[in-house]
Formats: sequence, structure tokens, C-alpha cells
Amino acid sequence: QVQLEESGGGLVQAGGSLRVSCVASGRTFDLYAMGWFRQAPGKERDFVSAVSWSGGRTTYADSVKGRFTISRDNAKNTVYLQMNSLKPEDTAVYYCAARFGDIAVVPQDYSYWGQGTQVTVSS
Repeated sequence: QVQLEESGGGLVQAGGSLRVSCVASGRTFDLYAMGWFRQAPGKERDFVSAVSWSGGRTTYADSVKGRFTISRDNAKNTVYLQMNSLKPEDTAVYYCAARFGDIAVVPQDYSYWGQGTQVTVSS
């Protein structure tokens, strides 16, 4: 069982930066691939980024490539999403998720989810 808790969301102006974090419980964090998803009101939950258990492989949605960076610190059971050059269309609730095994880009492949953190980008 893995429990996830996100933090770091907030309100930022367009062009600004935020870093959201996700802390996981449990002693086997380094066995899980981690992903970030986001969901805007009235829309489906979309893939943002994912990182392999070792941190050696990452993948990004085209909409955030070059602006967002995912990383993890297995010693701290934490995964981060650094978001730069934020746009109003990045406004959403951001969720972290965990899955045992390799990285994945669809929400249905993830077993564990946090409660989400709101990111709002004003124009």
C-alpha cells in the first residue's frame, strides 16, 4: 500500500514558476514509477509526466515538454514537478500517482493516487 500527498500548488501569474511535490508513504517507494496528471474542471484527467523508479527515464506530454521537469528523490520518498513558463491553460488540479513497474501514461495504469493540489495560472 502506498499513500501519496501532494503539496506546493497555488496561484501564479502567466510566465511564472511553481514546484509541486508528492511525498509517498511506505518503504518501497523506489520500486514504483511515479506520474503526474492534471484535471481541469469539466475535463478528463490528462497525463503530464512520469519518471521511472530509478529516475533514469522520464516522459512528458507534448503540451508541457520543455517547460516542466519531473524528478524524484528516493531517499526522501518524494517526486517533484518543476513547472516553468506557466500558461493559463496549465490551470488544473495536479495529481501524483504511483504504479509498480515501468512508467505509463494512462491513468488507468496507476494504482495509487494522491488527493491533488490546485494550480491556478492567471493571465
